[in-house]
Amino acid sequence: MAQVAKGSVEQLQASSRRWLILALGLAAQTASCSFLYGIPFLVPAMREAEGLTLAEAGTVVAAPSIGLLFTLIVWGAAADRYGERLIMALGLGASGLLLVYAGVGTHPVGLLFGVFLAAGACTASVNAASGRVVMGWFAKSERGVAMGIRQTAQPLGVGVAALGLPPLAAHFGFRAAVLLPAGLAILVALLVAWLVTDPPRPPRPATGEKPPSPYRHATLWRVHGASALLVVPQFAVSAFAPVYLVAVQHWSPLSAGWYLAVVQVLGALGRLGSGWWSDRVGSRLRPMRQLAVASCLVMLLVAVGDASWPWLVLLALALAGVITVADNGLGFTASAELAGLAWSGRAMGTQNTGQNIAASLTPPLLGLVIGDSRYALAFCVAAVFPALAVLVVPVRAEGASED
Repeated sequence: MAQVAKGSVEQLQASSRRWLILALGLAAQTASCSFLYGIPFLVPAMREAEGLTLAEAGTVVAAPSIGLLFTLIVWGAAADRYGERLIMALGLGASGLLLVYAGVGTHPVGLLFGVFLAAGACTASVNAASGRVVMGWFAKSERGVAMGIRQTAQPLGVGVAALGLPPLAAHFGFRAAVLLPAGLAILVALLVAWLVTDPPRPPRPATGEKPPSPYRHATLWRVHGASALLVVPQFAVSAFAPVYLVAVQHWSPLSAGWYLAVVQVLGALGRLGSGWWSDRVGSRLRPMRQLAVASCLVMLLVAVGDASWPWLVLLALALAGVITVADNGLGFTASAELAGLAWSGRAMGTQNTGQNIAASLTPPLLGLVIGDSRYALAFCVAAVFPALAVLVVPVRAEGASED
């Protein structure tokens, strides 16, 4: 009886710890996103304080994303080798310290670009490591929901930045506002170092043989490719919905902001829902392919709405804001599960790299399609990419994945 009671207590403690670790992984990703996606909120204050052109300010705020792209896979490999707690705490803490340096004193624009570039490179550690630690602590039947919760970090981070950075910049200047994501990063890095425990891992082979690369086969490449294709409609909506509502539907910026904020909340719930769905059906890729079909159809509906009735385009944009983000966690989770334990960090880093490249290319290229007013055409073009993803998602290969 005593042994049974002891086992029950240990199971309860393990269950409590994994939810704490999920909360810390979510906090780490939120702190990272508040910097990566929050810096653009400081563009007006930055231009006023430094006398920058819009192009110069845009270059500075693009620096974190550039740094992120160059280091995602490297940090993923480091998490595979050294564990998640060290990599998350090290990268996030270094990012926070760099942002403190950026927020204190006066620096030339070139140096500020370099500091933001390095901070973005450091904070990339969170992307793979936080996903890997969540994957390790949750069973396969629970990972969809757990990763769905983690994926809500992006809208949470954007919300923190939207609420905090503009008021701070207005009262104290944009450099002081940078201290908000800096402080969040350092605080969460300390909590990660203190409270996160790496999940139990099987011992490394005594022979020193490395597990074979999962990239010898096409399956993982297809998951990454499909996920990158599915990013296009997501960023078509997030990049152009604000200007579309103001310029074409003649909404005020404030009304458009509130509408899109509600859509962001619904999108976060959609990520949770798709994760729950994937757990129930025991598959990541079948729901991902079905969401690709839905994404194609809803983008066509947005195009039809633009060409017909305003109420239809508003409904379609809301649906698109939910459907086009719902697959993010599925592709991320599938990449790790298909790669296996030894390669999961690198797989998630590669997954994020492809998605970020697609996200960076979508606004300028679709902007060329739109020109002055060709929004319906641009939304039709965006619908082509999820249609291609339907063909690319390797649903049949999923049955061979390992827990």
